[in-house]
Amino acid sequence: MASCNWQIAALPGISAEQQALLKDQGIQTTHQLLLATRSPQDRYNLESRLKLHPNYLKKWVALADLARLPSVGTDYCGLVLHSGVASVNQLAQTPFSRLHRNIVKLQVAHLQQKDLAPSLGLVKQWVAEARQFL
Repeated sequence: MASCNWQIAALPGISAEQQALLKDQGIQTTHQLLLATRSPQDRYNLESRLKLHPNYLKKWVALADLARLPSVGTDYCGLVLHSGVASVNQLAQTPFSRLHRNIVKLQVAHLQQKDLAPSLGLVKQWVAEARQFL
């Protein structure tokens, strides 16, 4: 299965200033970010060069990882992350019905609307795609 590669600007929650910091490090796409953070040492080195709190980079890497899945992409990577799933590997091991319930709860808590949540079928597709990456 081919993974998606997005411009860093497409990831939710990354400011223009933060995008510029990444660009200064030669990182303009999600694939480049994942390559630059393959090992804990790589991640530490990039954190040091960016001079940002490590949680920023950790979140961006999680978003980039989840966005690799075509059915998740940049549209849903933030929703999946905020529902408690931080990686493609974790998504592959998550029961889709439980994840869907968590997403609906999140949507109701933040937006007071559950009809904006993705369908159970779409969440099932996310998990199936994630399993193909294992």
